[in-house]
Amino acid sequence: MLDKTYRTELLRTFLIDALPAPLTAASSHVQIFDNYIANTRMRLRSIRVPETREWKRILQQRFPLSATELSHWKIAEMQLDEGEHAQLEIFEGTEIRKNRYFHEYDSRMFAFDIYLGKLWGVNRARVDFQNENELSGFRPPPFAVFEITNEPFFDDANLVEQTLESVREAVNRLKPASVATAAPDQ
Repeated sequence: MLDKTYRTELLRTFLIDALPAPLTAASSHVQIFDNYIANTRMRLRSIRVPETREWKRILQQRFPLSATELSHWKIAEMQLDEGEHAQLEIFEGTEIRKNRYFHEYDSRMFAFDIYLGKLWGVNRARVDFQNENELSGFRPPPFAVFEITNEPFFDDANLVEQTLESVREAVNRLKPASVATAAPDQ
């Protein structure tokens, strides 16, 4: 019997060159700080809303249902207050930072992640689905460079340890022949 405290996410993820119009870096977004706890499937997530300066703190456990099908994830999370978060700050250090923008395209809500710091230039689009039929029938949008859903290299738990150069190497190794540009150039 499956533990009902987990939710299932069905998703597909794509590399993108930049935010698609009408989004710009100044568009409304949230700032995400993910700290991956070594040798676990857990992360300490902090989300900041720049306009209000509000923070949301979460302890998450996440894992794919299959090692080969990374479009299906199980996620459990606990909301933390400031005191609880302070107790868990000892795990901070292996952090990945990104700005997340939301925009509807072709009747689907997308989340666009623009990575900051050492991964500046890596940009992803993610779209979630309600069921398997939606997931399998989805056609990639024109702003998608190529799909990385089933590439474990591009999961944030791995990206947190990478450099922009190692991402470029992975893109060059994995990209379809039809993709003309090599990687994030910024």
